[in-house]
Amino acid sequence: MKHQETMLNTLIKNNRLNGFSDEEIGDDHIYSGLETPMRADAFEMSDEEKKYKISGLFAEIMDVMGLDLTDDSLKGTPNRVAKMYIEEIFSGLNPANKPKVALFDNKYQYNQMLVEKNITFYSNCEHHFVPIIGKAHIAYISSGKVIGLSKLNRIVQYYAKRPQVQERLTNQIAAELTEILDTKDVAVIIDAKHLCVSSRGIKDDTSATVTSFYGGVFNTPNKIAELQNYLK
Repeated sequence: MKHQETMLNTLIKNNRLNGFSDEEIGDDHIYSGLETPMRADAFEMSDEEKKYKISGLFAEIMDVMGLDLTDDSLKGTPNRVAKMYIEEIFSGLNPANKPKVALFDNKYQYNQMLVEKNITFYSNCEHHFVPIIGKAHIAYISSGKVIGLSKLNRIVQYYAKRPQVQERLTNQIAAELTEILDTKDVAVIIDAKHLCVSSRGIKDDTSATVTSFYGGVFNTPNKIAELQNYLK
């Protein structure tokens, strides 16, 4: 136990970015890469085991805060939180939950952009574990195959249901669609509200964050303008 504590303290002490500590960085976004940071052994434990452990740990958090876990309203909360984490709001961490996508031949010979807009999603900021609420807009031009419209929504939801940074979420959705559709002609725009900004910290309730990815022909002024016109 002493060795583990020493290792943890060393990690905390050395956890600095460009000379700044986590506390000094504060609410600033840190984008560590395209992949969600996961340990290699992340799925050696079953979902049931994870829920059992999370329930116990969350009960400890509630106890430390002084909440009465014998109260009828609170005693089931640890189990509810554990189930919510694994089966719902963080279910996108598990590759087993990745949506199965079937492609179809573009028999309509539709060769213009297809836009699916206003896809509502709920995610969680990985820095404070509070909600990110937003809408995603997706566009692509077929390279010969098309995807069912509902699958576009499911891909957004899959990557949203994990601790996230909006920049990563945008690029993960774009990378997935680029690979599935076998085309670079993909665009993703996300407009979201971060509760880590509005409900705590600076407490700015009016600001929103917009991120975008423009691939292939979408990365041209004409196509960007055309897409923006569809989104009005």
